[in-house]
This record gives sequence, C-alpha cells and structure tokens, in this order.
Amino acid sequence: MGGDMGKSAKLYDHRQYRQVIARAVLAVGICLGGIEVAFAFGGEFPLKVPVPANNPMTPAKIALGKQLFFDPRLSLTGDVSCETCHNVMGNGSDGLPLAFGVLGRVDTPRHAPSVFNAAFNTVQFWDGRANSLEAQAKGPILNHVEMGMPNAADLVKRLQEIPGYRDEFTKVFGDKNPITFEHVAQAIATYERTLVTPGSPYDRYVKGDKAALSSSAIAGMKTIRSFGCESCHAGPMFDNPGTPMGTGWFQKFPVQPHNPVCAKYVQKYHLMDDPGRFDVTHKAADMHVFKVPSWRNVALEAPYFHNGSVGTLQTAVRVMAACQLGLTVTNKQVSDIVSFLDSLTGKFPKETMPTLPETPNTSIMMNVSRLEKVAVEKTKK
Repeated sequence: MGGDMGKSAKLYDHRQYRQVIARAVLAVGICLGGIEVAFAFGGEFPLKVPVPANNPMTPAKIALGKQLFFDPRLSLTGDVSCETCHNVMGNGSDGLPLAFGVLGRVDTPRHAPSVFNAAFNTVQFWDGRANSLEAQAKGPILNHVEMGMPNAADLVKRLQEIPGYRDEFTKVFGDKNPITFEHVAQAIATYERTLVTPGSPYDRYVKGDKAALSSSAIAGMKTIRSFGCESCHAGPMFDNPGTPMGTGWFQKFPVQPHNPVCAKYVQKYHLMDDPGRFDVTHKAADMHVFKVPSWRNVALEAPYFHNGSVGTLQTAVRVMAACQLGLTVTNKQVSDIVSFLDSLTGKFPKETMPTLPETPNTSIMMNVSRLEKVAVEKTKK
C-alpha cells in the first residue's frame, strides 16, 4: 500500500508539473494544424449574431419562430415546448439539474443549457453534435424523452391542422410547400438569434468605464488570467478563441481525475458517468470531452456542469481549479473569481408571451397512444 501511495504521489506531482507547463504554453498560444492560435481573453460583446446565408432573419420569421418556440403542440403530448426547458422569461434554462420531457421522463444525463447567446455557439449541445441552431432545433422535437414526436411527418401534419400556421408559414416561406420540418427549425433558430445579452459590467469596463468592475472582480480577472483559464474560455463569449461556426471548441472534463482533490469531486458529483462527445464520434480520445461552455451569464445558470450536479458557482470554481488545473484555490481567490464571473451578466431582452394560433370550432386529436407506440418502436431500431 505504501509503495503504491508513493508512486501515486510521484505521478500526481509529475502531472502537476506537466499541467503548469501546459497552462503556460496555452496562455501564449497553441498550434492547430500548423496555424498559430493566440488566445485573446474576453473582449466586447459582438455587435451582430452570425446568420447563415440560407436562413436570413426577417421580422415575420422571428415572430413565427417565437410562436413555435412557445407552442407545446410541437410535442407528442401537447404539453412540452422549447420554452419548457429554456425559459426565456428567466435565464433561458429551467434551473433543474436534469430537464423533464414528455410523460414525465427525465432527460438524462444532461442539464439543459441556457438558450441566451446560443447564437454565438460554434456548435450546439454539450457534446457538440449539432453544427448550427437549425440542426439543434430539430433534435429535442424528435427526441423520445424530450418532446417525443416520432417523426417529422407527424409534426408537419399536426401544424397543417392549425389554420393560423398555414397562413403564417405561407407568408414567411412562400406558397409552395411552406410547412416543412426544415422550415420549422429555421424559424425557431431565427427567433433564438434574437436572444442575446449585451451590456454587462464587463462590457462597460472594456469600453473604458473602469468603475464598472469592483476591485474584487478585477482581482478575479487577473487570477483567472494567471491560471491560464483563457486556454479554454477565450474570446468575447469566453468559450472559444475564434473557431469558425460549425467546428466547435472542446475540452476533456475532468482533465485530472486522479488529482486527490478532484477525485473526491468526481465521486461526489458523478463527473465521469457521462462519456460526453464519445457518444457522437465513438473515438477513444473523445471520452469525457464536452463543448466548452460560455461564461456569459454564468452567475445565473446554476446548477452547473453537464449533469447539473453542482449547486453553487463557488463550488464550481473549486471543482474547475482542481479538476482542470490541478490547483487548490483559496477562499479569497474563489470570491474574486466569482466577482469577475458575476460581472459577465448582461442585459436580458424583454420577452412577452406570444399569442398562439387557434383551431376554431375543432380540436387536434393528437392520438398520443399511437404516436407513442411509433416513437418507442423507432428507439428500439
């Protein structure tokens, strides 16, 4: 036992040394495919959201997308909408460790991230399996646990039964085959691109208002930079160093599961139960790899991490220090870092509930039992 303990300690010391060197290298820049990438820390909130050429934003498409986002009729049971798990009247998530979908199902193993500023994500979902907001919008609707529709055809059929949607889809997408699954996703994504939160204290600070940050927040910013955190949390959204849309920026979590402090967190918060991006690529190198999340509005987005297992930002900071950097942080360092992260909370747009189109003199007979049977059979294949 003593010999094993000694070997473990030496191995951990060696890993700590390697991590210090890695942080120093990453803080300066790394080489990706022969291209030197410098890690710019932060920056002012982007003036515009990226918009794909094949899905331009228009007021009518935004309005239609907002209705679809709030409409529970897009789900199997008619009682779960996009807004159910991504509450735009609040922080854009649901505040739960794991979200609830149709028929009371729990969407394991992952916590619902905020939809605010998702327009800036270079990929979507914790495992990066969707390369655009349009691709992401399709996923939950057909997911057996989330919104539960068995296929796109049944969704289109349901929307075609609603006169108001027939009219609105025609206005937005034209007379020829206006209601399609692709158009549903395009409209929802267009609305989501309006959900941005500029104007944080940090944004005011980088524009020249040096009184916008407290002394504690400034100390926290310096501590973060000294740790080399921008090797992952870079750029104005604090989630990537400028990678193109659709490519993603990923990191293994936890990096140091054998760090004695981290090992306790791994056990307590089940940090290694989820294989992460491995489920998408099936590559061993992607085991426990996740999309780097943005720090924007992180103060409002508890519970934390991919499984929503950590309830406070202070604890999340300690977990990240131990499991990603091999560090044990002091109480003051934690307080200062949290003060800086608090300064990244932006101004949320004023959202109002949309009026959904009705079905005069009739009702949509959803036939949930039949659709559920189809959905179950689909998941077994």
